[in-house]
Amino acid sequence: MAPHARGAEALGQRPPAPGGRLLSLKGDRAFQRLRKGKAGRGRYVSAKWLPAPELRVGIVVSKKVGKAVVRNKVKRRLREILRRLHLPKAHLLLVATPEAREAGFAELFQDVVRALRKSGLVQ
Repeated sequence: MAPHARGAEALGQRPPAPGGRLLSLKGDRAFQRLRKGKAGRGRYVSAKWLPAPELRVGIVVSKKVGKAVVRNKVKRRLREILRRLHLPKAHLLLVATPEAREAGFAELFQDVVRALRKSGLVQ
């Protein structure tokens, strides 16, 4: 391990995730806590968030959206959108609506930003 990496961990900071990976919300309790979070809604996604010491993201795409290939495509798009936004530290939950399957990347991007603005996470 490089000396600078050990120093960052000693200070309680994590080095940036390789490849711009997002940290995932883990466990049912994290998702249950977000029920009380601040909410915003767009046409294709709903967003809920709570302040936290680090950014963690949960993406929910139900079977109503489509078969596995379609659901995975929507999840990949949502993850890429969140990577590009440089969000503040929070626990964030995005829930895709069935209409998200027809949305292009640009439409989905605008809708995520709209939902996050309505929820108060971004300006």
